[in-house]
Amino acid sequence: MTDATSLQPPAASERPALRRMDINADLGESFGVYRYGNDDELMPLITSANIACGFHAGDPASMRRAVQSAVEHGVAIGAHVGLPDRLGFGRREMAISAADAYDYSLYQLAALDGFVRAAGARMRHVKPHGALYMMAAERPDLAAAISAAVRDFDPSLALYALPGSHSDLAAVDAGLAVRREFFADRPYEGTDVVMFGWTYEQLGGVQEAATRVSRMLTDPTFDAVETVCVHSDTADAPALARAVRDALRDGGIAPLETA
Repeated sequence: MTDATSLQPPAASERPALRRMDINADLGESFGVYRYGNDDELMPLITSANIACGFHAGDPASMRRAVQSAVEHGVAIGAHVGLPDRLGFGRREMAISAADAYDYSLYQLAALDGFVRAAGARMRHVKPHGALYMMAAERPDLAAAISAAVRDFDPSLALYALPGSHSDLAAVDAGLAVRREFFADRPYEGTDVVMFGWTYEQLGGVQEAATRVSRMLTDPTFDAVETVCVHSDTADAPALARAVRDALRDGGIAPLETA
């Protein structure tokens, strides 16, 4: 298996200077009577919302509410496409083909787009969720299939990806804009994100998340990063998002303007 984080992002000379940065969160992950995440508290603090599309989490009502809230707060709307695994919340790997990845992605894009259009808005981006995100980062066939689905649905959509991963490279090959991502609320081992199996001791508190972002801003390895993620289900997620905003501000970077 390829180590996605060992692939190299674009050379520094090819990257624009970062004066603003996107702050994204995974939202709309409630299901029926079960409420999940800190959607209402996070929406005023972020600039992009990745809305679950009913596969790993979410349902029609939660999708509609999340879209409506994003519109009200001027937050960019994206599809958070995942594996069909509600029980595992999309965080367990599944044996899927490239054709499966294409079909799953296209299906979920279309589902969310119905609510976005009904709200008088438009979708701006796509972010694979959980295990699908990491599988695509490591498998070029899945990465190419997801990028193809995004391109075929709407080539103006940006794709969120780990810097230098197969998802990053496939999106560029497909002619898509890429938003390379850093995770404020996940531990890093060197430049490798620990997406699963971490403990809260490894994660640290709000201050550690802010410190993680501050270090990222001064590490040339992450020069290509354009968006920082805060998960809605992380403990103290709203406080963490505020700390991320403060860390970016202290680094001379303002939140992205999405209007």
